[in-house]
Amino acid sequence: MDGFSRRNFVVPMLGTAALASSSPGADPVIVPPPQVSLGRTGITMSRLGFGTGVKAAKKKSAMTRQGFEAFVNLFRHCYDRGITFFDLADWYGSHPYCREALRYIPREKVSIMTKLWWRSDGNKPGELSVAHRSRSAKVAVDRFRHELQTDYLDMVLLHCLVQKEWVGEMQPYMDVLSEEKAAGRIKALGVSCHNFGAMQTAAELPWVDVMLARLNPFGVMCDSTPEEVQALLKKAKANGKSIIGMKIYGEGKLVDKRDECMQYAQSNGVFDAMTIGAVSPEQVDENLALMAEYPVV
Repeated sequence: MDGFSRRNFVVPMLGTAALASSSPGADPVIVPPPQVSLGRTGITMSRLGFGTGVKAAKKKSAMTRQGFEAFVNLFRHCYDRGITFFDLADWYGSHPYCREALRYIPREKVSIMTKLWWRSDGNKPGELSVAHRSRSAKVAVDRFRHELQTDYLDMVLLHCLVQKEWVGEMQPYMDVLSEEKAAGRIKALGVSCHNFGAMQTAAELPWVDVMLARLNPFGVMCDSTPEEVQALLKKAKANGKSIIGMKIYGEGKLVDKRDECMQYAQSNGVFDAMTIGAVSPEQVDENLALMAEYPVV
């Protein structure tokens, strides 16, 4: 996700459209992000999500390295600012921190997206039996709900698909996730893609409710040119998919062009919502201020 550290603005510098003061000398009031209905999923959440995958791998991230209290308080700060979309993943190690935050945040007030790291079964799941892959998916989903202490998950994605022909290998995982959705333990299913061919497959597949897709106006850390990705996502939306944008700031490589990136994200016509990582309350507020400064076109 998109952590950034080069510029930590004082929030009022980001634009009067984003801020207001209740009285002279009062702390600025951050405009909360819009609440959106996520396509046909029945999920309502904030247009801006709290991405918890900054510099993440092997269940560690920039947030986990700050310590338990700081990470939990970051969840709480996001919620206090009106962010009701939490973007988690097993690979990020963010579940236990979110669970603790949910002691203070009403579960029904937030939408939780998490991701199944199928590579826990190795990089060649097609060589494993169907029974093995099915059991792995069932155990993972049960563990996710236990780690989060929740009866249901709003969105579960297959994490980081990188091949066009991914359905065959993923089918046992998909079948279990479909069963969990039918039982009401998951509301929506989908994929995160790190390959243009994988995105093409997802755009056409009825199983996919939600696509998490990399897109910014400069094509940094994306899967093709901005024009090609945007055209494909428009096709996916026409096929009934909900689109959540990621790599809005090019995984932190576009910190000097954040205004242009946010303006593009708000005007490209394909994002239902977006997720941006933040490692401090100040960065959360900066993202909110930018979103308010560039309303959806």
